Amino acid sequence: MIPIRDDNPPQSVPIVTRTLIGINVVAFLYQFLLGPAVVPFIHGWGLIPDRLSSAMLGATPLPDAALTLLTSMFLHGSWIHLLGNMWYLWIFGDNVEDELGSLRFLGFYLAAGTVSALMHVLFNPGSQIPTVGASGAIAGVLGAYAYAFPKARVVTLVPIIFFFQIVALPALLVLGLWFVFQFFSAALSAGGGVAWWAHIGGFVFGLAAMALLRRRRPSAAWVEQ
Repeated sequence: MIPIRDDNPPQSVPIVTRTLIGINVVAFLYQFLLGPAVVPFIHGWGLIPDRLSSAMLGATPLPDAALTLLTSMFLHGSWIHLLGNMWYLWIFGDNVEDELGSLRFLGFYLAAGTVSALMHVLFNPGSQIPTVGASGAIAGVLGAYAYAFPKARVVTLVPIIFFFQIVALPALLVLGLWFVFQFFSAALSAGGGVAWWAHIGGFVFGLAAMALLRRRRPSAAWVEQ
């Protein structure tokens, strides 16, 4: 299923969401302009589980390796990788930002990306393959959206045999099925160069964080005295 848009307009301008999208796009354009030099660039700024694991054990300096938890979430491996991630952030990020407030949303986004990256390292501690992408942080956004807006309608492109049908479905169904796909892909080791466990960790973090951080709406009731 491919989400097209949601019928859930935000109440404020999603400044942080748009800024994050802009930073990711600029970062990828910079990667593109590097040409062949992009390979050492990705190895330097991408998250390499083995490097972080060694640093956490004291074998190598920790600050440099830990920094890649942040930098890796703003790098992407291809145009398709970038566009797919930014599309999900564009659809679902504005409402989560609206719900949390811009500053808390920024902290939430970076924390979700960090937690998801650590989840990937936990399941692949010896991997020397650089991991890049915002999908872990965005998985956190999806988890938060599913918690806060389970009944919001998401206009979705659904494949049915050889045809596609556009259907408005509840967000909890769309994002729940997304999570189930990630879980079974991870459990069955579907590989394909995708950090499945990072997605799972980000989504669960998003659910839990939204439950704790969600702003309470003013009550319509009052007490007279």
